Amino acid sequence: MYSFDYERPSGVNEAVSAVGEDDKFLAGGQTLLPTLKLRLAQADKLIDLGGIAELKGISVSGSELSIGAMTRHVDVANSADVKSAIPALSHLASHIGDAQVRNRGTIGGSIANNDPAADYPAALVGLGATVHTDKRSISAEDFFIDLFETALEEDELVTKVTFPIPEKAGYAKFPNPASRFALTGVFVAQTAQGVRVAVTGAGPCVFRQTDMEAALSSNFSAEAVSGIKTEASGLSADIHASADYRANLISVMAARAVQAAS
Repeated sequence: MYSFDYERPSGVNEAVSAVGEDDKFLAGGQTLLPTLKLRLAQADKLIDLGGIAELKGISVSGSELSIGAMTRHVDVANSADVKSAIPALSHLASHIGDAQVRNRGTIGGSIANNDPAADYPAALVGLGATVHTDKRSISAEDFFIDLFETALEEDELVTKVTFPIPEKAGYAKFPNPASRFALTGVFVAQTAQGVRVAVTGAGPCVFRQTDMEAALSSNFSAEAVSGIKTEASGLSADIHASADYRANLISVMAARAVQAAS
């Protein structure tokens, strides 16, 4: 038997005030609901964020793209503003899961969950994004800590993500054919602050490939990264792929991401 209370607040302050020690925020529910169903997680109360209008929406201001935490993947994928400002981010969102996942899942829920094979963490770190909460602003590199772990406090709520608009960017992933999670995904961006290369799916948490960043700073081409090897030690190994295989995929996906960059 499942037993929990349910609230659907209309504002951020109301949502934050409602959450207790054993309560959980409900965004798209694409991970939380299955884990509750399988009894891998439990909650005294679910605070549904779906009724908070201020957490939804996409806008561009100057050299910055802003996406509300409750904005669905499908809306990121189809947004004219995202396609114009950061086409690679639109491409990434359009390949998350399947149509059902994209129509329910949200950017805030995804990054707060920090699945090691999720796509968005690579975009946030690759673009040097900032995660905004009801309490503070956190750089993407400080936000993602470890496997399913972020810098969020228990009662802290993601409100939006802001992305500096890059000169060019690209994303490529090798998807698991069933889940479409990234066995390995690489986001490459040429920004005003330099080149950034972020890898997801290959390890327990998103990370930067600094050797590739250095190479692309001198020569932004697929050839510059295709021969750069990543140390397999510390990478993930499971029934889907070995650490060595994922290490090789980093080079392949990085080259494809550079080719796709626009």
